[in-house]
Amino acid sequence: MTGKAICVYCSSSSRIAAEFMTAARDLGTEIAARGHRLIYGGTTVGLMGEVARATIAGGAAVTGIIPRTIKDAGIAFEEGCELIVTPDLRGRKTEMEKRSDGFIALPGGFGTLEEVTEIITLKQLRLHEKPVVFLNTSGYYDPLLGVFRHICDSGFAHRSHQSLYHVVSSPREAVAYIEAYRPGNVRTKWS
Repeated sequence: MTGKAICVYCSSSSRIAAEFMTAARDLGTEIAARGHRLIYGGTTVGLMGEVARATIAGGAAVTGIIPRTIKDAGIAFEEGCELIVTPDLRGRKTEMEKRSDGFIALPGGFGTLEEVTEIITLKQLRLHEKPVVFLNTSGYYDPLLGVFRHICDSGFAHRSHQSLYHVVSSPREAVAYIEAYRPGNVRTKWS
């Protein structure tokens, strides 16, 4: 397979503003147009469904990774993509990390936040050196990024740890960053 496996963390809610749905569709279109493949949470709903459908429509491969309990809820994306069923959410995250060359966080709720902060933490601990990108549609992540600055300003993380992730405002920038990414030299957590 050519191209990169790009993991997208995002909302499974469909009760959100249209601009977020548009960003998800545009991201899926961009992933496909640039010859990459999508790794994502495996559902048909919310931003998850939008990014998957757009990637498939663009002719690219999609791998959905879904916990058994969510698959049993009847919202698994079973047409047009490879679907991997894990025993639980922890297994899902492990599979997503293992199969991906980079990570993009679209807007999302508690689950998205948990996934992306864990992948940043693993990078901080030097357990991977993959790119992590926040697609900050309509400034959605501005409050969280403020908390991250506060963490660094208060000494709970080194200021250089803000380079563990990158923030963009468009799908094109997000994919381009992953394509051009080269691991940097970031201080260890304890130095």
